[in-house]
Amino acid sequence: MEVTKTELDGVLLIKPSIFEDFRGEYVETYNEEEYKRNGVTCDFIQDDISLSTRNVLRGIHGDAETWKLISCMYGKFYFVVVNCDTKSPNFGKWQSFTLSDKNRHQVLVPPKHGNGHIVMSETTIFHYKQTSYYNPKGQFTYTWNDPRLNIWWPVKNPIISRRDEEGRFV
Repeated sequence: MEVTKTELDGVLLIKPSIFEDFRGEYVETYNEEEYKRNGVTCDFIQDDISLSTRNVLRGIHGDAETWKLISCMYGKFYFVVVNCDTKSPNFGKWQSFTLSDKNRHQVLVPPKHGNGHIVMSETTIFHYKQTSYYNPKGQFTYTWNDPRLNIWWPVKNPIISRRDEEGRFV
């Protein structure tokens, strides 16, 4: 496993070890002791997945208390993390990653950071572990094209939900 700090405080890029042979591949996607040894000390309590098709964009979503460990179980997506802490001098700073079932990379997203992704393959399974139970009332949403954030997306006309089109703040 390789863990790398990113341009955003608290955001880590994790590259799990992949074992491949003539039968296929084996990847350990989470091992509490191994992750804690590598600086990921979060206590995860909920796992979720979403399945989406090409050009679906989800996000920018987040809350003030949840750490998330994001990975791609199947397919490929362009993933963005944004500092959404309005009290931070780094508010609006963002970084992108490509996560796929080929590279098996993971991204650790801290509280007060939003995340969004757009599907780049026919189908994608987006997986995330969370340190708190999902609370829709505690969520914030920034629109994918919010001019304050100026995020570059590889698709100009994504498929989005009403929530993601309108944005919603707590």
